[in-house]
Amino acid sequence: MNTKKITVATAWLDGCSGCHMSFLDMDQRLVELAQWIDIVYSPLVDTKELPKTVDVGILEGSISSEDDLKKAREFRQHCKLLISLGDCAVTGNVPALRNQFKLADVFNRAYHENVTLQPQIPTCDVPTLRVPVKPIHGEVAVDVFIPGCPPPADAIWYVLSELIAGRMPNSSAVTRFGA
Repeated sequence: MNTKKITVATAWLDGCSGCHMSFLDMDQRLVELAQWIDIVYSPLVDTKELPKTVDVGILEGSISSEDDLKKAREFRQHCKLLISLGDCAVTGNVPALRNQFKLADVFNRAYHENVTLQPQIPTCDVPTLRVPVKPIHGEVAVDVFIPGCPPPADAIWYVLSELIAGRMPNSSAVTRFGA
Protein backbone atom coordinates (compact mmCIF):
# COMPACT_ATOMS: atom_id res chain seq x y z
CA MET A 1 0.00 0.00 0.00
CA ASN A 2 0.99 3.60 -0.53
CA THR A 3 2.70 5.37 2.37
CA LYS A 4 1.17 8.79 1.59
CA LYS A 5 -2.41 9.26 2.76
CA ILE A 6 -4.94 9.91 0.06
CA THR A 7 -7.37 12.76 0.55
CA VAL A 8 -11.09 11.95 0.41
CA ALA A 9 -14.09 14.25 0.20
CA THR A 10 -17.72 13.12 0.44
CA ALA A 11 -21.08 14.81 0.03
CA TRP A 12 -24.68 13.81 -0.36
CA LEU A 13 -26.94 15.43 -2.85
CA ASP A 14 -30.62 14.44 -3.16
CA GLY A 15 -30.79 11.19 -1.24
CA CYS A 16 -31.38 9.79 2.21
CA SER A 17 -27.76 9.67 3.47
CA GLY A 18 -28.00 5.89 3.72
CA CYS A 19 -24.83 5.49 1.69
CA HIS A 20 -22.91 7.54 4.25
CA MET A 21 -24.39 5.30 6.93
CA SER A 22 -23.00 2.29 5.01
CA PHE A 23 -19.63 4.06 4.98
CA LEU A 24 -19.84 4.24 8.78
CA ASP A 25 -20.89 0.57 8.84
CA MET A 26 -17.30 -0.34 8.04
CA ASP A 27 -17.05 -0.21 11.84
CA GLN A 28 -13.56 -1.19 13.11
CA ARG A 29 -12.20 -1.04 9.55
CA LEU A 30 -12.62 2.76 9.80
CA VAL A 31 -9.68 2.79 12.22
CA GLU A 32 -7.52 0.96 9.67
CA LEU A 33 -8.83 3.21 6.90
CA ALA A 34 -7.80 6.29 8.91
CA GLN A 35 -4.17 5.17 8.54
CA TRP A 36 -4.45 5.49 4.76
CA ILE A 37 -6.90 8.35 4.09
CA ASP A 38 -7.62 11.86 5.31
CA ILE A 39 -11.27 12.86 5.06
CA VAL A 40 -10.83 16.51 4.12
CA TYR A 41 -14.49 17.39 3.47
CA SER A 42 -17.67 15.54 4.37
CA PRO A 43 -20.90 15.75 6.35
CA LEU A 44 -19.04 13.36 8.66
CA VAL A 45 -16.42 16.00 9.56
CA ASP A 46 -16.48 19.69 10.41
CA THR A 47 -14.73 21.08 7.31
CA LYS A 48 -16.79 23.79 5.60
CA GLU A 49 -14.91 24.19 2.32
CA LEU A 50 -13.85 21.68 -0.32
CA PRO A 51 -10.06 21.85 -0.75
CA LYS A 52 -8.60 22.95 -4.08
CA THR A 53 -7.31 19.43 -4.85
CA VAL A 54 -8.70 16.14 -3.51
CA ASP A 55 -7.57 12.65 -4.52
CA VAL A 56 -10.98 10.93 -4.26
CA GLY A 57 -14.44 12.47 -4.24
CA ILE A 58 -17.48 10.42 -3.26
CA LEU A 59 -20.96 11.68 -4.13
CA GLU A 60 -24.17 10.14 -2.86
CA GLY A 61 -27.62 11.09 -4.17
CA SER A 62 -28.97 12.37 -7.45
CA ILE A 63 -28.84 15.78 -9.06
CA SER A 64 -32.27 17.21 -8.32
CA SER A 65 -31.59 20.89 -7.69
CA GLU A 66 -29.31 23.68 -8.80
CA ASP A 67 -27.42 23.26 -5.50
CA ASP A 68 -26.84 19.57 -6.30
CA LEU A 69 -25.53 20.44 -9.76
CA LYS A 70 -23.21 23.09 -8.34
CA LYS A 71 -21.81 20.62 -5.77
CA ALA A 72 -21.34 17.87 -8.39
CA ARG A 73 -19.47 20.28 -10.69
CA GLU A 74 -17.35 21.50 -7.78
CA PHE A 75 -16.43 17.91 -6.88
CA ARG A 76 -15.57 17.07 -10.49
CA GLN A 77 -13.38 20.16 -10.75
CA HIS A 78 -11.49 19.54 -7.50
CA CYS A 79 -11.36 15.72 -7.30
CA LYS A 80 -8.88 13.67 -9.29
CA LEU A 81 -11.19 10.64 -9.16
CA LEU A 82 -14.96 10.80 -8.65
CA ILE A 83 -17.06 7.97 -7.21
CA SER A 84 -20.81 7.74 -7.67
CA LEU A 85 -22.03 6.02 -4.48
CA GLY A 86 -25.40 4.27 -4.33
CA ASP A 87 -28.35 3.80 -6.65
CA CYS A 88 -29.53 7.43 -6.41
CA ALA A 89 -26.12 8.61 -7.63
CA VAL A 90 -25.80 5.83 -10.21
CA THR A 91 -29.36 5.75 -11.65
CA GLY A 92 -31.38 8.60 -10.09
CA ASN A 93 -33.39 5.96 -8.15
CA VAL A 94 -36.08 7.28 -5.75
CA PRO A 95 -35.51 11.03 -6.31
CA ALA A 96 -35.94 10.47 -10.07
CA LEU A 97 -39.44 9.10 -9.52
CA ARG A 98 -40.65 12.68 -9.69
CA ASN A 99 -39.51 12.80 -13.34
CA GLN A 100 -42.83 11.25 -14.36
CA PHE A 101 -44.79 14.22 -12.95
CA LYS A 102 -44.96 17.90 -13.74
CA LEU A 103 -43.03 19.93 -11.18
CA ALA A 104 -46.12 22.06 -10.44
CA ASP A 105 -48.04 18.88 -9.57
CA VAL A 106 -45.25 17.74 -7.23
CA PHE A 107 -45.28 21.08 -5.42
CA ASN A 108 -49.07 21.06 -5.19
CA ARG A 109 -49.12 17.55 -3.75
CA ALA A 110 -46.35 18.27 -1.22
CA TYR A 111 -47.29 21.77 -0.09
CA HIS A 112 -51.06 22.01 -0.56
CA GLU A 113 -52.78 18.61 -0.72
CA ASN A 114 -50.82 17.05 2.17
CA VAL A 115 -50.76 20.09 4.48
CA THR A 116 -53.40 20.97 7.04
CA LEU A 117 -51.91 24.14 8.52
CA GLN A 118 -50.83 27.05 6.34
CA PRO A 119 -50.50 25.29 2.98
CA GLN A 120 -47.99 27.25 0.91
CA ILE A 121 -45.04 26.69 -1.36
CA PRO A 122 -41.81 27.79 0.37
CA THR A 123 -39.91 30.59 -1.31
CA CYS A 124 -36.99 31.31 1.02
CA ASP A 125 -33.82 29.22 1.30
CA VAL A 126 -35.17 26.47 -0.95
CA PRO A 127 -32.91 25.34 -3.81
CA THR A 128 -34.32 25.58 -7.31
CA LEU A 129 -35.39 22.12 -8.46
CA ARG A 130 -34.16 20.79 -11.79
CA VAL A 131 -36.17 18.90 -14.36
CA PRO A 132 -35.36 16.12 -14.89
CA VAL A 133 -33.62 14.59 -11.87
CA LYS A 134 -30.40 12.98 -13.11
CA PRO A 135 -27.78 10.56 -11.83
CA ILE A 136 -24.35 12.09 -11.20
CA HIS A 137 -22.93 10.94 -14.56
CA GLY A 138 -25.85 12.68 -16.28
CA GLU A 139 -24.06 15.98 -15.57
CA VAL A 140 -20.39 15.27 -14.77
CA ALA A 141 -17.88 12.53 -15.60
CA VAL A 142 -17.71 9.72 -13.03
CA ASP A 143 -14.76 7.34 -12.67
CA VAL A 144 -16.14 4.62 -10.37
CA PHE A 145 -19.73 3.50 -9.81
CA ILE A 146 -20.78 1.72 -6.60
CA PRO A 147 -24.44 0.72 -6.96
CA GLY A 148 -26.66 -0.46 -4.13
CA CYS A 149 -29.40 0.95 -1.97
CA PRO A 150 -27.33 1.42 0.03
CA PRO A 151 -24.17 -0.29 -1.14
CA PRO A 152 -22.83 -2.67 1.49
CA ALA A 153 -19.97 -1.50 3.68
CA ASP A 154 -17.88 -4.36 2.27
CA ALA A 155 -18.22 -2.90 -1.25
CA ILE A 156 -17.16 0.57 -0.10
CA TRP A 157 -14.24 -0.98 1.79
CA TYR A 158 -13.21 -2.94 -1.31
CA VAL A 159 -13.26 0.15 -3.56
CA LEU A 160 -11.31 2.31 -1.11
CA SER A 161 -8.81 -0.50 -0.41
CA GLU A 162 -8.16 -0.94 -4.11
CA LEU A 163 -7.66 2.80 -4.59
CA ILE A 164 -5.31 2.96 -1.60
CA ALA A 165 -3.33 0.10 -3.16
CA GLY A 166 -3.07 2.10 -6.39
CA ARG A 167 -5.45 -0.10 -8.36
CA MET A 168 -8.65 0.86 -10.17
CA PRO A 169 -11.45 -1.14 -8.51
CA ASN A 170 -13.96 -3.31 -10.36
CA SER A 171 -16.99 -2.64 -8.17
CA SER A 172 -19.22 -4.93 -10.23
CA ALA A 173 -17.39 -7.83 -8.56
CA VAL A 174 -18.82 -6.85 -5.16
CA THR A 175 -22.08 -4.97 -5.86
CA ARG A 176 -25.39 -5.20 -7.62
CA PHE A 177 -28.20 -2.75 -8.12
CA GLY A 178 -30.69 -2.39 -5.28
CA ALA A 179 -28.76 -4.41 -2.71
